[in-house]
Amino acid sequence: MDCLIISGMSGAGKSLTVDVLEDIGYYCIDNMPVALIPHFAELFPDSRYKRIAFVVDARGGLRSAELFSVMDEMGRIGITFRILFIDASDEVLVNRQRASRRRHPLDWEGKGLVAAIAEERALLEPVRARADFVIDTSFLTSAGLRSQLMGFFCEEGRRITLTLCSFGFKHGIPRDSDLVFDARFLRNPFYVSELREKSGLDEDVADYVMASPAAGEFVDRLCDLIVFLLPQYIEEGRTSLVVSVGCTGGRHRSVTVVRRLTERLGQMGQAANVRHRDIAKG
Repeated sequence: MDCLIISGMSGAGKSLTVDVLEDIGYYCIDNMPVALIPHFAELFPDSRYKRIAFVVDARGGLRSAELFSVMDEMGRIGITFRILFIDASDEVLVNRQRASRRRHPLDWEGKGLVAAIAEERALLEPVRARADFVIDTSFLTSAGLRSQLMGFFCEEGRRITLTLCSFGFKHGIPRDSDLVFDARFLRNPFYVSELREKSGLDEDVADYVMASPAAGEFVDRLCDLIVFLLPQYIEEGRTSLVVSVGCTGGRHRSVTVVRRLTERLGQMGQAANVRHRDIAKG
């Protein structure tokens, strides 16, 4: 079981960090009291959650000695934790806190934002010193933070989920599409009586569509484009990509292209989820 403690300064980017980690498979619990961590961690080995993350910070009155004691106690029964600390400069934190219009969790009794940040930094310094990963977001964009987190925590082969979707233009473009391609220039089996009631899942339909030299070149070019784009999207911090291929009704040409494209990508070691959205529609 992969257990992670997320801590850091208020306004440094812990909320975005949680979003990214959830995208790559962590079960995240925010504002976790340290005393409850052992009880939660003991529940997970027999569950479907194998990667869990607890956000522990100044909001819960964190005491570093208590946190380290819990971590050592859990280590003795074979559950080890890593610490991720999200930080930023005081100047950046002041500006972000003011922009958020929210009260700093330690800004009580009129002590002021600057004093609250200084108190929080002193409170969390032992945690930062023991952290396995420290990310300073002072000059990071959201995409930059996402990229760093994925580099640290994304399991090999799970950096991005690729979905190939066939559809019919007359039923509308899938709303979750990132890239859309039009296969209506290919030979249409709809006009062949013995093929009309079949779909691109049938080999004789697929053979008819792919008999055109343009069809093979279309699949080749799409494959090359996807292979080129995937690392770029991963670098940008994306965790999913939906590539949609459409024809008129979504039964013949688009299904065939998605099938052949899936096969080609599989031969290159790139797995893809497949969705034939309109194949059952008349």
